[in-house]
Amino acid sequence: MKYLNFSDLRKKLGGRSRSAIYTDVEFGRLPKPLKLGGRLYWRESDIDSAMTDIFT
Repeated sequence: MKYLNFSDLRKKLGGRSRSAIYTDVEFGRLPKPLKLGGRLYWRESDIDSAMTDIFT
């Protein structure tokens, strides 16, 4: 299982802004991040699934 940090997530989402990403999280379009060791991470599989749901 691969985890994405915020920088990796931005790259995967085409360079979206921090505020746009957190808006998507707030409205449920993207999954909430996991807090590991004081940092936020997203499961890549969850992001892939969310992207599939958005674009289909």
